[in-house]
Amino acid sequence: MKNKYIYRSKISEAKFREILRLFLLDLTATQVAEITHISRNSVNIIFAKIRNRIFEISINSSPVEPEKEEFEADESYFGPRRVRGKRGRGAGSKTIVFGLYKRDGKVYTEIVPDVKSATLSAIIRGRANIGSAIHTDGWRGYDGLVDLGFEKHFRVYHGENEFSKGDGRHINGIESFWGYAKHRLVKFKGIPKDKFVFYLKETEFRVNNRGNDLYQLLLKDFRDNPL
Repeated sequence: MKNKYIYRSKISEAKFREILRLFLLDLTATQVAEITHISRNSVNIIFAKIRNRIFEISINSSPVEPEKEEFEADESYFGPRRVRGKRGRGAGSKTIVFGLYKRDGKVYTEIVPDVKSATLSAIIRGRANIGSAIHTDGWRGYDGLVDLGFEKHFRVYHGENEFSKGDGRHINGIESFWGYAKHRLVKFKGIPKDKFVFYLKETEFRVNNRGNDLYQLLLKDFRDNPL
């Protein structure tokens, strides 16, 4: 193999490592193409392969949390700011994302078809220990968590201008993630809906590994299992 990190590539290992470093600096494919003098199409292909692998890593490293922890659960909407004639949560062509954040830990995201109680509760029940504390806002989709066995369900009611309480009730962690994700993704100036999940999971991966050397982590993965 000419390049041990990626199959059937005409790009040298040194050039691939440079592209990876620039990818991790969160530059766009256009910016990287200008810096490396590699065509934007080739850079886009490499970026897509990297994002696909990050997606796989994220999925495989999101186990059910076995311990009793404190979680924040919330849903957010990605896409056009407003669609004429459409109202309500996730109206129009927005993509609905549910997030579960373990305080002082990692975040898990999942694209969902709706924000009904059955949908949200199933994800929470599948990933959080039944003895964990769950913090949410007042959305009715979180009704019934106590009936499922989550006796520690704490709420803040944003509609009543309530965002935190002195007893630790808030969802500031997951809301901070939403803010970061939207700020980061907007620079890509429109992500195709079928590719959005890869950008979402990349954002999750970056946050969950913020204390790690992402370059060495990914380089080792690509060396062990080439793209």
